[in-house]
Amino acid sequence: MSADGKTRRTNFITLPDDTPGYRLDAFCVPKNYEEDLSRVIIPGGLIKDRIERLARDIVEDFDEDGFVALCVLKGAYKFFADLLDDIKGLNRNFGRSVPLAVDFIRLKSFVDDQSSGQIEVIGRDNLKHLKGKNVLVVEDIIGTGKTMQKILALLQNVKPKCIKVASMLLMRMSTGSGYKPDYTGFETPDIFIVGYASDYNEYFRDLNHVCEVNEAGKKKYASN
Repeated sequence: MSADGKTRRTNFITLPDDTPGYRLDAFCVPKNYEEDLSRVIIPGGLIKDRIERLARDIVEDFDEDGFVALCVLKGAYKFFADLLDDIKGLNRNFGRSVPLAVDFIRLKSFVDDQSSGQIEVIGRDNLKHLKGKNVLVVEDIIGTGKTMQKILALLQNVKPKCIKVASMLLMRMSTGSGYKPDYTGFETPDIFIVGYASDYNEYFRDLNHVCEVNEAGKKKYASN
């Protein structure tokens, strides 16, 4: 159940543990990354189609009070922008419109390809203006779920009307808390993936596709 007591959407796409992915040379990948990636996991076109459906699900679920879309920076910025574009398109053509506002929060929990175990809130503004509001948290990847639980705890303190979470990716991890978002784009194996604004030490955000980083890439872009 989600924060408002409603059942979570389960119509996401599940990638099996043995998913083969796609060859890099079948897609346009920046030349400087070709030696650093092993495969394309989710092509950009499929991502955009999936976001279109997520937008429809979200508009169907929220009432005329609308919601505040809260983007988790930096990784979620592209998913956030594309999702809101589709929601705005539905507001123009869906037969009814859902009022929409935007806000941002930034957290840091990874060093290289591992969670640091510490979740740092960077530049957080006062969130009291969210009291009594419907809030949609928009994240790029949920792994163990600890970062999202931190965000939800912060939000619960200001007593919003309800909280829902949309994540482009949900990673199956043996160390996970079991947390699942209300809206999921794709469920993936526990592999280190980048692209579509998700990074590895600030690299790979400019990839249009979700890709797997190889060992050479991890070594090349590791923090000093």
